[in-house]
Amino acid sequence: MSTPYPFTAVVGQDDLRLALLLNAVSPRVGGVLVRGEKGTAKSTAVRALAALMPRLAVVSGCRFACDPASPDPSCPDGPHGSPPAAERPAALVELPVGASEDRLVGALDIERALAEGVKAFEPGLLAAANRGILYVDEVNLLHDHLVDLLLDAAAMGASYVEREGVSVRHAARFLLVGTMNPEEGELRPQLLDRFGLTVEVSASRDPEQRVEVVRRRLAYDDDPAAFAARWAGEEAALRERIVAARALLPSVRLDDTALRRIAATCAAFEVDGMRADIVMARTATALAAWAGRTEVLAEDVRRAALLALPHRRRRNPFDAPGLDEDRLDEALDEFGDDDPDPGPDGPGGPGGPEGPGGPPESGGGGHGDSAPSGDGGDAGEAGDGADAGTGGPEGAGEGSRPPGGPGAGEQAPARAADPFRTKVLSVPGLGDGAAGRRSRARTEQGRTTGARRPRATLTRLHLSATVRAAAPHQRARGRGGPGLVVRRDDLRQAVREGHESNLVLFVVDASGSMAARRRMGAVKGAVLSLLLDAYQRRDKVGLVTFRGTAAEVALPPTSSVDAAAARLESLPTGGRTPLATGLLRAHDVLRVERLRDPARRALVVVVTDGRATGGPDPVALSARAARLFAAEGTACVVVDCETGPVRLGLAGRLAGELGGTAVTLEELRADTIAGLVRDVRETGTRRAA
Repeated sequence: MSTPYPFTAVVGQDDLRLALLLNAVSPRVGGVLVRGEKGTAKSTAVRALAALMPRLAVVSGCRFACDPASPDPSCPDGPHGSPPAAERPAALVELPVGASEDRLVGALDIERALAEGVKAFEPGLLAAANRGILYVDEVNLLHDHLVDLLLDAAAMGASYVEREGVSVRHAARFLLVGTMNPEEGELRPQLLDRFGLTVEVSASRDPEQRVEVVRRRLAYDDDPAAFAARWAGEEAALRERIVAARALLPSVRLDDTALRRIAATCAAFEVDGMRADIVMARTATALAAWAGRTEVLAEDVRRAALLALPHRRRRNPFDAPGLDEDRLDEALDEFGDDDPDPGPDGPGGPGGPEGPGGPPESGGGGHGDSAPSGDGGDAGEAGDGADAGTGGPEGAGEGSRPPGGPGAGEQAPARAADPFRTKVLSVPGLGDGAAGRRSRARTEQGRTTGARRPRATLTRLHLSATVRAAAPHQRARGRGGPGLVVRRDDLRQAVREGHESNLVLFVVDASGSMAARRRMGAVKGAVLSLLLDAYQRRDKVGLVTFRGTAAEVALPPTSSVDAAAARLESLPTGGRTPLATGLLRAHDVLRVERLRDPARRALVVVVTDGRATGGPDPVALSARAARLFAAEGTACVVVDCETGPVRLGLAGRLAGELGGTAVTLEELRADTIAGLVRDVRETGTRRAA
């Protein structure tokens, strides 16, 4: 809409509003990562902030928004000298998840270079966002190399482009805001660290506040201009406060006591590197300027820690977000509290963050530690024949309810063993799926393997193929002297080979036989290890479990491996082994997922001891279900969970029916898994032939 929703009309979300305002005061804070469920005003607040930012004076005609008072001496559109000035609103640039690297950083205009002989640089989104806001919705779905590029630019304040004969440096100072839904997958820890601040947002549970949200939204939708006019005074006051805080910021003093508090806090939470200390120092300084003070107080340091540290203390995707505030207070108390009373203008007074037009102070809402999931005790021992009871037609050891619900023979969830590093399991052949780190694929990144005609915009010129395509036509084009006449039809796109992500679908046997000799803890540890590997390789994951008489989709395919880990942790065991039912349910999941995402290939990991019980002729039915996967060429691996000196080898037979291979729990750690990968590839090659 042409009239944005007013920033001061946003109800609640105090941490989100404060983090955005601190970055507006001091862009060197490093941006904001907003984590939360959909429908929590994340995008609304970001777009509202853009309208709130002071107007910019820019050099007329400069594509890089240079400041006429101090133009960039290396601006590609310069030198500017004494340029004419213009005024415009601060830019809000949105980076689509599917954007290419060229769209982000800019590149040589290849068609002009070949057709006109002009080495022209086409700026990207980083140039458009200079001195404005760069907003990335669903940043966790953005390719890693793009996240690296934009975070590097945000940290350095400049973008360096070295590609296709172009060598350009231009200013790229912007407020970076990323939003994400954690259920769709996490950012890598090293990428999380590059965001200055993070906030957790959720919908209010207060009925009165929810009513006010709806009331304001309906009023805005009915008449945006009239609604914005009602808040014009608050918007103007907040805009003036941002300008005043920016002017005060260079005068704020960060003394040694505050620096020691910052260092002690970062050391107490064992954050890696020094970026956290620097971000906390800049945030505390911005908080003081926002409160109208020239001295950083202990409360500023505490508040800065609540915004700058929660995402930096995570070591892997299974760590709960948040910060232990009691531990934070202990670290700050080591240096005492020598600060004077901040008074009415401090962070908690009328002139603080909740002053005119500013968000109210919050007691760290959204930053407390999440309660850990209950592990449950180790499953009690059961004999290998626990799922072959004789008490009735379904057997005494079999639950009468579907997986996940209590029933006869159900045992408490077993505690997972510690995850370990696994070797690569990959899908044979060459795919076209989303970029990742598992299987070979044709991608925009990687080594060049061939050339083709461009299907849309030319992004990677294959020079030799272009020359070969143009060469036979030179006489017809009237070229008698040196040089080469190249036309649009001659251009060839470089075909590159890199790696793709896959859908890793886990099919986990949770029957009574899997609890025998307390093996379920080791099984869960192995699946957690494979989940961690899937997280590192940007895979989607899904989880199907089976026990008793049924199978269920414990987790539909998603990019959130921590959600899969949580479902696995609470997985109960008991009952018979409906192996065929589990395989058929997994087959249905794959069928639906192929319709949604045809380019993403699947790797099915069946975790079982290979037993099949319950129902008429369960072994034959399981074999028929397994052959469905083999007929479709789906890559499958069976993790053989059978233990003890006497083994029946049922998992190996199942792997043969699936057209895949079997690997024991012990082999997941060993170098012999490299042989497994070769076997999977050879099997796929033979099947394709």
